[in-house]
Amino acid sequence: MRERFWERFSLEELTEPEWEALCDGCGKCCLVKMEHPETGDVATLNVACRLLDTDTCRCSDYPNRFDTVPECTQLGLHNLSSFRWLPHSCAYRRLSEGRKLASWHPLRKGDTTRMHERGMSVRHFAVSETEVDEADWESHIIEIIPLTDP
Repeated sequence: MRERFWERFSLEELTEPEWEALCDGCGKCCLVKMEHPETGDVATLNVACRLLDTDTCRCSDYPNRFDTVPECTQLGLHNLSSFRWLPHSCAYRRLSEGRKLASWHPLRKGDTTRMHERGMSVRHFAVSETEVDEADWESHIIEIIPLTDP
């Protein structure tokens, strides 16, 4: 990868490995989302995809995730703007909005230690969907994002 690519190149100019490296590994993309059918509001739960290793906050089967979990989020330049639920801390969102990577980002710090220490990952609160009955998901809502920002 090119040195400090996130500062020197636009998202459109990144190679696939550079794009992948932008992911801070927070695991927030892997949390279950529910969209309200009438309002379009998106509720985020503390319930994580069954493939998420909640200790490392990484997918346990990343190469095959779409085969195992067809509804898995595939974030790309072509659909980045449609993921309005991305956290403000997300590198993809930050760079697309003209902001810099967060000070704790693994590309800046060399590892994920600082991110986890700062509570920026789901490590300390996510539970696997295998541990929660889908009928109880509403009681696991941690955030609601309105269809339109106020």
